[in-house]
Amino acid sequence: MATAGQPLVITAKCGDVEVQASSEEPLQVARNRPATAETIVPQVERLGATQFEAGEVVCEISGDPMVPASVLNHVRRELIERLTAKLAEPAQRLIQRDTLDKFLDEVSMASGHDASAESRSTPELRVLCRTMEQVVAVAELGVKRIYVDFHDIRQYRDAVAAVRPTGCEIFIASVRIQKPGERGLMKVLTRHEADGFLVRNLAALDYFHEAGLKCVGDFSLNVVNPISAQWLLDRGCSQVTPSYDLNRDQLLELVDSMAAEKLEVVLHQHMPMFHMEHCVFCAVMSPGTNKTNCGRPCDRHVVQLRDRVGMEHPLHADVACRNTLYNAVPQSGAEAYQDLASRGIGAIRVELLEQTAEELRGVVKAYQDLIAGRTTGGEVWRLLKASNRVGVTRGTMEAARNPLAIL
Repeated sequence: MATAGQPLVITAKCGDVEVQASSEEPLQVARNRPATAETIVPQVERLGATQFEAGEVVCEISGDPMVPASVLNHVRRELIERLTAKLAEPAQRLIQRDTLDKFLDEVSMASGHDASAESRSTPELRVLCRTMEQVVAVAELGVKRIYVDFHDIRQYRDAVAAVRPTGCEIFIASVRIQKPGERGLMKVLTRHEADGFLVRNLAALDYFHEAGLKCVGDFSLNVVNPISAQWLLDRGCSQVTPSYDLNRDQLLELVDSMAAEKLEVVLHQHMPMFHMEHCVFCAVMSPGTNKTNCGRPCDRHVVQLRDRVGMEHPLHADVACRNTLYNAVPQSGAEAYQDLASRGIGAIRVELLEQTAEELRGVVKAYQDLIAGRTTGGEVWRLLKASNRVGVTRGTMEAARNPLAIL
């Protein structure tokens, strides 16, 4: 808008965003060559050095103003700066509380959530094993489901054969990261005729679900709220495992907001500290360069990394030769069991690492006693010499503490 006696004003619209810029001084009346649309429009459309392109340009001119090119260019540049900054601002998304509550209710109903105490059953104990010795020992303890996570893919067939006569279910864990070109690995795993799969990535979930196999979503699928849980349940998971990022209160909120029987919570484990493609076994113990010529030193050697305080953390390779470093100290969320069980969660999981058959019997029996009410959560983690938490942040699954205790 160019009006004699008023500042020059340019307005720009980009979608729903509108900004305006104006000159500092009012426009003077032209003595002989007043501004016209033919002289203003080409100057406004000079946007070649910007990310924008001029669409329809409308001029409103009155009073025969004089519009110097320098003033027009200055206002145009200021307008572009304001428009760029405005578009970079995150859009505001306002959600009414009643709308959110209605949506969460719909998610809960879709998942078959029933909060009545009568509909709740005792959580099922499941155990993840990483050696054949562990599989055989756990199957003898009356556990209803065993997960197997081996670094040698050939052992899965033997594990299925060993467990089948006991009537125990056996699920194979997928790799954490599924890269392009590794679909053949999933095809091989289906040949072992396991009862289902513990899926750790979306590619595995898609493949095994399409194959008609039962799937349980692991912690790496990052279930942190009822929406993400329902999304995975709708895509083939029979149950999902909450993310390790949830603290105790957040976990209980998740349990209260959905069908609790669809959740399987890891209560005992050696926390995986990091997962990497670099194979320490190959790099340090083999003259080879990759999994095709390394000679599989991971089959014969145990590797632990010692930290600055002398703690030795176990390193394991998976079937894709990627390495995971586990914390040497087990973590237990046993003290949270009663809160979880009273809310009707479907299962709890104990994850073994390097325990012998004799050692694991004590671990599994402790959690069987906890479920049966023969012991308390505090007694469990103290007996197993575990830290009283599960998760990647201090306080996850911990019992409430007195904040003044450190004073």
